[in-house]
Amino acid sequence: MGWASHAFAQTEDDALRYSRLQFGGTARTQAIGGANVAVGADLGNLLSNPAGLGLYQKSEISFSPGYSITSSGSTGTGSKTDASRNNLHVASFGIAFTNRKPDNDDSNWRSGTFALGINRVNNFNTTFRYTGSVDDQRSIFQRFREQRVDSTQIFKEDDNQSYETLDGLAYGALLTNINRLGRTVTPTLIQRAGAINQSETVTTSGSQTQYDLGYGASYRDKLYLGIGLGIVNTRYDETRNYQETDNDASNYFGSLALVDSYRTRGTGFNLRIGAIYRATDILRFGASIQTPTFMRLTDDYGTTLTSTYSPAVPLGGGQTTTGTTVSTEPSSYTYQLTTPFRASGGVAVTIGKFGFLSGDVEYLNYSQANFSSDNSNNGYGSPSTSTYEYDVENQAIKALYHSTVNVRLGGEARIDIFRLRLGYARYGDPYKASDFDRTQNYFTGGIGLRQNNFFLDLTGVYNTNDRFYSPYTLDNGSQPVIAVNTNRFTTTATVGFTF
Repeated sequence: MGWASHAFAQTEDDALRYSRLQFGGTARTQAIGGANVAVGADLGNLLSNPAGLGLYQKSEISFSPGYSITSSGSTGTGSKTDASRNNLHVASFGIAFTNRKPDNDDSNWRSGTFALGINRVNNFNTTFRYTGSVDDQRSIFQRFREQRVDSTQIFKEDDNQSYETLDGLAYGALLTNINRLGRTVTPTLIQRAGAINQSETVTTSGSQTQYDLGYGASYRDKLYLGIGLGIVNTRYDETRNYQETDNDASNYFGSLALVDSYRTRGTGFNLRIGAIYRATDILRFGASIQTPTFMRLTDDYGTTLTSTYSPAVPLGGGQTTTGTTVSTEPSSYTYQLTTPFRASGGVAVTIGKFGFLSGDVEYLNYSQANFSSDNSNNGYGSPSTSTYEYDVENQAIKALYHSTVNVRLGGEARIDIFRLRLGYARYGDPYKASDFDRTQNYFTGGIGLRQNNFFLDLTGVYNTNDRFYSPYTLDNGSQPVIAVNTNRFTTTATVGFTF
């Protein structure tokens, strides 16, 4: 990730962000690591396997608020810098209506359950920051020094005051000048030298929430079949605040501040079908398939660059400047994204009335994500005579990503009216080749209470996510690389009633 990726186009990073979901649902489902494909009788089955709805014996309603604490530590240009961000949210809310036939009824179809639910499937609330110093040859000034050969990369054709790219902003903020020979442009940088101080704060917020409806039926209390529809609402906001400062009094340059704001809103839908087979009273097998999620998204973005000089920079003609602020025009673009299909299988072992053990595997291929143009918008920012085809972005997705298998394990112990739960999930690295392992690990646990028609569950989920980040790229690859280590603890409580 780096500057100019979000500000001016959709990228393979966006495709991965909206494809790599997290297991969600009720506190019970989360406490067993999301491993409920073969368990059933939980509103979390709306996400994993709608056939599990067929195991309900009574109707049910539940509400699950959650609270997450996300912490990060960043290293790369100085000492470790810590940051944190907290978030209060609704993890799940749903209701299941069950119609079960009397035991003396001869029908093979023993029961059916229709359920409605709201489930959070992605949490984008994070922040990280770093600070340190780098040599001038690794600073963003070196990025500006690299020759750009097309004048349209500096400013819009026939409009020297409207900037579309990072190079255009640098020119407008008086960080570079231009020597033109025909359409060839050579930026001439205002002189500076020596080490430079860098700092940046990157903050993201938002979530993906899925609105589900599903139906599950029981055939002879042996085979359970289900179908579901999910409508996905996406909200994502990102702000990057990058700064460079110079304390050398012999240099004109004082500081620059580059602020990028990026917002995505959109909706999509998917379908899923599933089955659970009760082989014995002890052993159950489950399987489900979810179609790709077909999404229509709109990006709004803008970037501002501010420069300061001390002493004032001579401009010629007796004029000087102490700095200026320039911005790109606010831009909006609507496009379509198709995320990969998912296939899941699971097994559950019931240990009498003492509890159960469960395990799931989930397959998906991240290289199948695909961008396409929206028919209502023919170009970036304003209508044009041709539709953007996303060939470069889709080729990058296929080149970078591959298929993975996610593993989820969990169990529940029953002690009178109390429940004790543990779980673990491992979500595989989506990259074909990587300098480090991007696998995500989830460690889960929880307790519960069941009494009469009331139940209360409490769970905690701890997960880790490590990555590298570069604020910009240089032709020789010497740009700063920041190691970002992130961990999140999420606690969720479910309050529910059966009727």
